[in-house]
Amino acid sequence: MKMRRTLPPAAAPLKMTDLLNGLRGLMKPGHCSQDLKQELKDYFGVKHVYLVSSGKAALTMILLALKSLSPGRRRVVIPAYTCFSVPSAIVKAGLEVALCDVDRVRYDYDYQRLHRVVDDDTLCVISGNLFGIPSDISKIIEICKERGASVVEDAAQAMGCTCNERLIGTIADAGFYSLGRGKNITCGSGGILVTNSDGIASVLEKIYGQIEEPRLFEDVTEFVKAIFMALFIHPSLYWLPAGLPFLKLGETIFYRDFPVQRLSGMKAGMMRNWRNRLAAYNRTRAENAEYYRNAIGTCGVASGSVQQGMSSIKASLRFPILANTREARDNIISAAAAQGLGISRMYPTPINMIDEIKESFVGQTYPAAAEMADCLFTIPIHPLLRERDKRKTSALLCEMIKAPVCSRGKSGRSAPRG
Repeated sequence: MKMRRTLPPAAAPLKMTDLLNGLRGLMKPGHCSQDLKQELKDYFGVKHVYLVSSGKAALTMILLALKSLSPGRRRVVIPAYTCFSVPSAIVKAGLEVALCDVDRVRYDYDYQRLHRVVDDDTLCVISGNLFGIPSDISKIIEICKERGASVVEDAAQAMGCTCNERLIGTIADAGFYSLGRGKNITCGSGGILVTNSDGIASVLEKIYGQIEEPRLFEDVTEFVKAIFMALFIHPSLYWLPAGLPFLKLGETIFYRDFPVQRLSGMKAGMMRNWRNRLAAYNRTRAENAEYYRNAIGTCGVASGSVQQGMSSIKASLRFPILANTREARDNIISAAAAQGLGISRMYPTPINMIDEIKESFVGQTYPAAAEMADCLFTIPIHPLLRERDKRKTSALLCEMIKAPVCSRGKSGRSAPRG
C-alpha cells in the first residue's frame, strides 16, 4: 500500500451539506421521500416514480410487473456484455436470461442479431446505455413491437443523459436508474424506477406496497458508510481503501440474492439539491471525455495498441477504450496503477461465462462481448480530476498506445449464436 494521490475509477462526490441533509432525512423521512419523488416526476416528465434500495432492486420490480402482465413470456434479452447486476435481477425475478452479442464500436446491441434473438417468448428487451452512451432505443422499440415484447431502459449509468433530446430511461415502457457509488449521482446506494404506463404502475403499486422500509439500524449503518465514502473517495485518501483487498473495490459480483426495499428517508434527504449536482457532474464528465478524445486522438491510434472509434464516443460516466489485445490492455492498466491514475477494466467476462449461470449457455459464444471483456479499459472522467491528472493520463496513454503489441485474432472463438 503506497500513500499517494490515487484516482478512483468513477466517483460522484458527496459534500458535507449532502450528509447534513441525510440527517434531516432521518428526522423527516416521509417528507424528504415525497419531495424527492415529486422532483423526479417533474424532472423526468413521468407519471410514476418509485424509490428503492438499488438499481437492481428497481429492475427486479419492473420485471415482476411485466411478468404479471404477460405470464406466458419468460425470456429477458440483454447485451452479452453488461453489468452483472442485470442478470442477477432477472434470475431473482424468476425469469430466463437471453443474450444478444454487441457491437464493439458502438457499445450497443448488434441489431442484426437482435432481430433473430427476440421471439414470441420474449418478455422484454433491456437497453444497455453502457458508460452513458445511448443505445438506439427507437430500433429496440421497433424490433420488440413486431413480437409484442416490452422495452426496459437500463439507465443505471445514464441518469441525466439524453438520446434525441429525450432523457434516457423515459422513452420506453419503463426505466431505472442507480444511485450507487460511482454512478452519475449518489446517496451511497439506491435506485429509481420510472414509467408512464398506468398498466405497469398498477402492478408496481402492489409490489411496492409489500416491500419494507429499511430499519433504523440499517439506516444508521448506511449513513456511516456514506460518511466514509464521502471522505475516502477523494484522490488524496483513496489510496487507503484501494489498498485494502477485503473491501473488494471494483470487483464485479453476480448477486445470488439481494434486498428489495424502499429507499430510506435518510438517503432521500441526501439527494436534496440533486438536480444541480447531477447537471454539474455530468457536464464535467462530458468536458473531461472531450479532453481525452482530443488528446488521445493524436497518438497514432490506428497503428498502435488500441482501436479506432474514440471520436464517436459520447460517454458520460467513464471513458472506454478497446485495446487490440488483453496483453496491451493489462499493460496499460498496470502502468496507470503505478501512477495512481484510476484506469481500470470493466466486467471480467461476458454474461454467458458468469459461473452461476454459465450452464444455461453451453455451446453459445458471443465473440464481440468476449473481446470487450478481454480488451476494454476505462479512463476516469469524474469531477475529482485535476488538470495534472488529465495531462499525466494522456501522456501515459500516448506512450503505451504507440508501443508494439501482438496482433488480435488468436483466441480461436467460434461463431456466435446470440
